[in-house]
Amino acid sequence: MTERILVTPADLLGDGVFETLHLRESGPWLLPEHLGRLARSAALLDLPPPPVVDVTAGAGRTGAMRIIYTRTLLHVGVSAIPEQVLRERRDGVRVLSAGLGVAAGHRPPWSLSAAKSLSYASNFAARRWAARHQADDVVWVSLEGYVLEATTASVVWLSGDELCTVPPAEAGILDGITAAHLLSLAPSAGLRPVHRMVTLPELATADAIWLTSSLRGLAEVISLDGTERPRSPWTPRFLAMLGFSS
Repeated sequence: MTERILVTPADLLGDGVFETLHLRESGPWLLPEHLGRLARSAALLDLPPPPVVDVTAGAGRTGAMRIIYTRTLLHVGVSAIPEQVLRERRDGVRVLSAGLGVAAGHRPPWSLSAAKSLSYASNFAARRWAARHQADDVVWVSLEGYVLEATTASVVWLSGDELCTVPPAEAGILDGITAAHLLSLAPSAGLRPVHRMVTLPELATADAIWLTSSLRGLAEVISLDGTERPRSPWTPRFLAMLGFSS
């Protein structure tokens, strides 16, 4: 039976925030971090602090948990992880770059780029554009040529012994929970965690590139702007560190 959710015109216009978590048998992965980001996103939309979120509905299950918070509702739902996500985690992703038309860190004062808002139409449009060009995802680039983020993921790369990601505050992007967690584990693998801006040509010279998100864990970039990239032996190791079997 399909659950009915009462929504208002404001909800339909995307005036709300959400979080997607990887639900494991042990519970929602990185739950405190996601709830913290939900509260930060809500504050950017001038929403009241979110009420206590009941996540017991997913007890003992695996899948995708989505928390939606708007001015009129708080909803927690659980669904299967999409097959495309599993494929990207297993096989990697083919990525195109595209200019976003904004300067890094210089958004309008009303910008919600640092919030995980419900307004994801442009993100999905970018993915459809990528699909029409035989790719899986898009990495957005600033006016200055800096890599920002992918449509629904953070960008992580390996250069020598440095495991890097884009600094969210400096770039004016959403803070990536999975990326931050992976970098926190870097020293245990003999790597140095680094936050720094990177241009597209610099990224192309990296030893390996990944897109990280809660459900993917990480997906290795196997092609960037049509240039094939060799698979990295770090990919299965990082997946294991993040608690993904494959």
